[in-house]
Parts: sequence; structure tokens; C-alpha cells
Amino acid sequence: MFFPIGDDQVKGGYFPFFSYTFIAINVLVFVYQASLSIPGFEQFVYTYGSIPKETLAGQDTFTLFTSMFLHGSWMHLLGNMLFLWIFADNIEATIGNFRFLVFYLIGGLAAHAGHIYFNMGSEIPTVGASGAISAVMGAYLVMYPTSKIKMLVLVFFIRVPAFIFLIFWIVQQVTLGNQSLQSMTNETAGVAWWAHITGFVFGLVAGLFYRLNYPHPGQMLPDHSPFDRTDLL
Repeated sequence: MFFPIGDDQVKGGYFPFFSYTFIAINVLVFVYQASLSIPGFEQFVYTYGSIPKETLAGQDTFTLFTSMFLHGSWMHLLGNMLFLWIFADNIEATIGNFRFLVFYLIGGLAAHAGHIYFNMGSEIPTVGASGAISAVMGAYLVMYPTSKIKMLVLVFFIRVPAFIFLIFWIVQQVTLGNQSLQSMTNETAGVAWWAHITGFVFGLVAGLFYRLNYPHPGQMLPDHSPFDRTDLL
């Protein structure tokens, strides 16, 4: 078992206000979700989660945004927030607060577009931040390919270049996304793989633009920090 726990940090630049604010909002929203009864939790998800069939019919389009701040479980939330915490701050520090805000939200919309394209008739609500976070990861790959990602592997800590970790991650998403199109297995069901993929592709394109126009403001410093069904983004 392995997962990332940190990365090299950009020294200087903008304070990552929106990166941290998004984490706080996601946590607070899920705390509220968790306080609800089971029927209340389900109703909340169906009200504010994005349902592809309804979106295509022009109904409740606001859920394309609200669904980015909902999660299906504590593990779903914690996994997404870990990735957001690791990858988002460097990008915001480099491109600026409001540019990052726009990038993050459009990345989430791009991810929704991919999920809806492959699930046009779905009446299952989609919730989660990982479509937008996938866009962040795509941009990170282009902007900081040699940044070191700190990994916890079993009980050991290792550092790997960002491009290795992120290429491995997107290959996994594409593999599972293709499997989900062929058959709804236990491994692929309930996860919006194509939202991850399209969000990541959007991030690659945006990241190339940012790399050319907004060189990071300082040196990279090693991080020493520790660290009913829905379709999950």
C-alpha cells in the first residue's frame, strides 16, 4: 500500500488562500452531511449532487458546482483533500489566487463534461472534488515535473519525481475508465473515472499555458510535513 503525503514547495509567490479555503469548505460540508440522518444524507446528495440526465435536460445546473464540495464518505473526503493539499498550493502560489480559483472551477466543469458524455442517461448523482483535483494534477505534471513527491510505502518514506507518480496515476485512471465502459465490475463501479481523465487532460493544457506565462516565483523546497450509491469524483 502506498500514497503521497507531501511534495516540494514553491518558495515565495502568492499565499494559497483558495487551496486551503476549498479544503475547509469540503470538510465543513461533509461534517454537515455526516450530521444528517441516512435519509437526510441521501436527500442532500440527490439535491446538490450532479445528475447527468438532469444536467443534459437543463435542470439544476447549479449542481455542477455544488457537487464539487460534496463527498460520499469520510474516506472519499480524506483522500481527495490529501491530494488537494499536496498539489494545489504550488499552482496557486505560481499563477495567483483568482486565476487559480477560475482554473479550479473550470477544471471541475471539464471533468463533469467527460463524465456526462459517457453517462448521458445516468440518474445517479455525482459528488466529489477529484474531477477538479485531477485538473490540478494535470497542471502540476506540466509545471513541476521534477518536483519530488514524498510517498509512504508500507512503513517506508520515499521520494519520487512528480512525473513518475502522475503518469502512473493517469495510466491507472485510463485503464479503469476503459474497464468501466466494458463492464461494471466491483473495481470500477461507483467511480467517475472519465471525470478524472478529462479533468486531467484539461489540467495538462492549462498547465502548459501557465508554465509558459507564469514561471514559478522561487525555488522548490523539500516538504517536511507529516502527514445509496453515488458516483464519486
